[in-house]
Amino acid sequence: MSTDPQYVAEHTGLVIDAFMTNETIDTAAAVAATVTPAMGATVTFDGIVRNHDGGRGGVELLTYTAHPSADAEIKRVAAEVISSHPNARLWCAHRTGDLRVGDSAFVVVAAAAHRADAFHAAEDCANRVKAEVPIWKEQRHTDGSVNWVGLE
Repeated sequence: MSTDPQYVAEHTGLVIDAFMTNETIDTAAAVAATVTPAMGATVTFDGIVRNHDGGRGGVELLTYTAHPSADAEIKRVAAEVISSHPNARLWCAHRTGDLRVGDSAFVVVAAAAHRADAFHAAEDCANRVKAEVPIWKEQRHTDGSVNWVGLE
């Protein structure tokens, strides 16, 4: 039995937003939209473009391409995740287009009254979006070579 006040339940079990975008993701705005005074924990996953992959350095640009169904799929995944983690609030977005090293590619924010609920919801969302939403990543390297991650 929960010892939380009833109003906590009114703030949880919600997907605040879930979408694909070709615009910069404003992580601070995502956190502000997700957190309420009833939340005692916020977990933010910020997937940032790095300069290496699979033991190979020299990554300078990523291009994310998404299937036309990707927006509907990220919404579906978020809804299923929050159904499995009803004590949390959830927000997630994934970029498309060209991203440079240091850019945010994928952001998940989960908030809950207690840390375990926030951690589990954030992890589940991040893992499921990466596994289920049709998004492809092309990497360009400083030597001019290009590779598609997961397709080679």
